[in-house]
Amino acid sequence: ITKAQAPKETGPSLSEAEEREALALLKSPDLLDRILADFAACGVVGEEINKLVGYLAAVSRKLEKPLAVLVQSTSAAGKSSLMDAVLAFIPEEERIQYSAMTGQALYYLDVDLRHKVLAIAEEEGASRAAYALKLLQSEGRLAIASTDKDPVSGELTTREHTVEGPVMIFMTTTAIDIDEELMNRCLVLAVDEAREQTRAIHQRQREAETLEGLIAREERAHLLKLHQNAQRLLKPLAVANPYAPRLTFLDTATRTRRDHIKYLALIRAIALLHQHQRPVKTTTHRGQSKAYIEVTLEDIATANRLAHEVLGRTLDELPPQTRRLLLLIEDCLLYTSPSPRDRTRSR
Repeated sequence: ITKAQAPKETGPSLSEAEEREALALLKSPDLLDRILADFAACGVVGEEINKLVGYLAAVSRKLEKPLAVLVQSTSAAGKSSLMDAVLAFIPEEERIQYSAMTGQALYYLDVDLRHKVLAIAEEEGASRAAYALKLLQSEGRLAIASTDKDPVSGELTTREHTVEGPVMIFMTTTAIDIDEELMNRCLVLAVDEAREQTRAIHQRQREAETLEGLIAREERAHLLKLHQNAQRLLKPLAVANPYAPRLTFLDTATRTRRDHIKYLALIRAIALLHQHQRPVKTTTHRGQSKAYIEVTLEDIATANRLAHEVLGRTLDELPPQTRRLLLLIEDCLLYTSPSPRDRTRSR
């Protein structure tokens, strides 16, 4: 493992004022709009869907089956900026960042990963650890047996190394061809590479040089601390979806079996984020009581809107950048090709 940023195991205790302000944020009726507005205030331009999906995926670390995110773009398009912006909203003690990872590194990781975000700067930097990452995402834990030599007796002994999840995995990549098994387990976000987005970024960069921009940086530190405190107040509750039997999903391809799981997890993440706006219910099973919250129709409507944009790309055989180029070529051909009347005149 290289360039590790090891988090603190326990977060700071919140003052009454900090807890009150964080709870007020979590209880906001327009919570998702507040999150997007705070992203914009922190200097992240556009990318509305990607910011919201990334934030919700990070929240899903509190679930038994978290989401995984892979941000794909060309070099310098802003994939790392998007990931860093989302991670900045997560408490330091609940996120772990690496720039690269060897094949066996995850098995011997001496860090508690449970309900945390594991971020890797480049998917290529984790290519050797891809198998372990896929197992960690699917199974929620890793276990390996290794042979060690006793330093005193010199005898060989077998030791088991275990890494417990669940963990939310966050990666970026510039690769066009992504490991299909890994991609099937991730929400793939495509960075906006349009000229209008570049123009908006340039405008924001210029604004940051002004006096108002200097003041905005101080406000940014306050907003990040507010969201980090709010994340600390989220509990890993179970989420029940009473509407699940009535939901429908595309079933024309076998890969939608995993996409369907992502869709349901996205609904749970939205509900979990709103846990301080829902009554916490309890149920008893085999003598043990379990606390849970329930999904609302508003959660499902939000998930449908986000899934339409994000999961719709997973069935496309072309990467987003290639698809955009193909559409531009088609537009050019339609614009330059002669009409049927012109072709008749030319004859």
